[in-house]
Amino acid sequence: MAEIKDPENTIIITLKDGPVTIALLPDVAPLHSARMKQLARAGAYDNVCFHRVIDGFMAQTGDVEHGDMEDGFNIRRAGTGGSDLPDVPAEFSGLPHDRGTLGAARSSNPNSANSQFFINFSDNHFLNRQYTVYGRVISGMEHVDAIVRGEPPASPDRMITVRVAADV
Repeated sequence: MAEIKDPENTIIITLKDGPVTIALLPDVAPLHSARMKQLARAGAYDNVCFHRVIDGFMAQTGDVEHGDMEDGFNIRRAGTGGSDLPDVPAEFSGLPHDRGTLGAARSSNPNSANSQFFINFSDNHFLNRQYTVYGRVISGMEHVDAIVRGEPPASPDRMITVRVAADV
């Protein structure tokens, strides 16, 4: 486990293989960081599946509307929803989409991010200044690398729990 320097701005995602610790970047993307903490504290991310996992690219999750459904129809809808909160405006920065960074998933509208996010498996600099970077994995990337691939995966991995480190 990584040394946690700022527990209020650190997220711990429990996956089947172990914990993933993410340092949020509230100085760069305060609205996105606050939204993730709000949803984590509400338990909204618990049991939500990774609905889009592309080898060499990224693992996407966070559809709190559809991503925790057990039946196959709703799993196929995962990725089309968000939360009941308003969308978050883009907070683009000069931070690159490097391996292990957390990015805000959105529609073609740059200001449509809500609850979904992705973790980059590799450096994906073609996303720079087009998707908000608001965190980075500081430990447990090997567990992210082990997430089952697919769009959607036949049997998707899930975030078992998502917590703000200050609360655990």
